[in-house]
Parts: sequence; C-alpha cells; structure tokens
Amino acid sequence: MSRILLIEDEERIARVLQLELEHEGYEVLIRGDGRSGLEAALNEQEWDLVLLDVMLPELNGLEVLRRIRQLNPSLPVILLTARDAIPDRVSGLDQGANDYVTKPFATIELLARIRSLLRQKSLQELAAPAAEQAHLLRIDELTMDLKSRAVSREGTAIELTPTEFDLLRFLIQHQNEVMSREQIITEVWGYDFIGDTNVVDVYIRYLRQKVDKPFSTKLIQTIRGIGYLIKYEPPSAAEENVGTSSADGREPV
Repeated sequence: MSRILLIEDEERIARVLQLELEHEGYEVLIRGDGRSGLEAALNEQEWDLVLLDVMLPELNGLEVLRRIRQLNPSLPVILLTARDAIPDRVSGLDQGANDYVTKPFATIELLARIRSLLRQKSLQELAAPAAEQAHLLRIDELTMDLKSRAVSREGTAIELTPTEFDLLRFLIQHQNEVMSREQIITEVWGYDFIGDTNVVDVYIRYLRQKVDKPFSTKLIQTIRGIGYLIKYEPPSAAEENVGTSSADGREPV
C-alpha cells in the first residue's frame, strides 16, 4: 500500500481527497499547515508521494518543498495551488516539484498523475541495484571497480598503474574478442600516440605478472600475428559436477 502525505489547509478539499485516495487503496495522512506538514514529511515515516498545497499557514508550500528537497531529492511531490500564473508554475517546478495541479482540478486527473509518478518511482527503485553495479566489471574471480579504480582477484588486491588499469578494462569490456595492437593503442593510449606498437607487448607482460601469474587460471591470451584477448568461458553445469560421482557411476555416500 503506497503512503501519501497530504499537506492541505482547506479541510473540505483535504477530506474529499483523503476519501478518494483511500478508495484507491492508498494510506493517507493529512496535515493542515506547512510546519507540521514538513515535520511529517521528514520525520514521521517514509512516504511514497506528497501532495502539497502552495498557500499554507505558518510555512508556505514552496518553502516546505525546498526543505524537503534538501534532505530527500527523490521523493515525488505534486503541488496543489489556486495560482495558475506561469511564473508560479515555473517557480514550483524549479524548486523541485515533480508535477503541478491547479485548483479546481478533476480528481480523476490528479489520481492519474499520482499513478504515473508512483510508476516512475517504482521503476527507478527496480533499476537502482543495477545502476549501483554498473561500475563493476567481473570475470572469473577478477573484479574491477571503475569508480575507485580498485582491482582484486580471488580476494587479493592488485595494484595497477593507470595505463595497466585502462588496458585491463579495455580487454575485459571486449571479453573473448581478439584486439589488435592498433586497436589497443587507439583505445588505451589515444589516437595521437606516437611510438611503437611494441609498447602494448610490454604492458601485456606487466599485466600478466600481476593479474595472471599468481593464479591458476590464465585470462590473458596471445593470438600470434594479431593481438591479445581476455579469454574466459564460465564452467558448464556438467563440468562443475565432474568428480561428484564415483568411478562406477554410483553417487558417493
């Protein structure tokens, strides 16, 4: 059940909206002035959406919105106001409102706007875990954090120079693709690099010493006459089960 905070000083409007929202299955809390509304928005519980009147006693709605945004930039807020002038609407949106409804309004339209914002909020929450992981590259037991530029394999931290890091990142992002020395030079050293492509061989050797040599699985492969690649195929279920049965085919006990 989505929780909606309604900050509205006109009791009749607040009561009608509460009945309509509860009929739609929302949990609703009403506050009749800006100060108590702000306190509820920030302290009482987590809200899925706030319906906020602009003209409020004690603390006006735009100030309430400004303070909410300081602590909760993502909370959906719909402004309710009798002021329909364009500067008023622009001011509300610039302060961080997600939407703006002018009184008198059709309840059915307000409900549609609420559903739309709640859908957007739900989609953002679903996408958040993936976004948090987007800066991580993983292959076998090797992990690269593109934000902190930290690298580890099998739990062991690996110190890389900036060029070594960029080279490893490029190879991982093109896993199982053969990259020529020219492609590597362009992507890692840049188009304006002046020098011999043998520099790639030198840095591949550095990487192997740090990323491959201490570990049983060797990831960096040489394709003679062409270039290099990171080669890794996750073990199949059948391969993972090898050794779990006895030689005569009977399950171990």
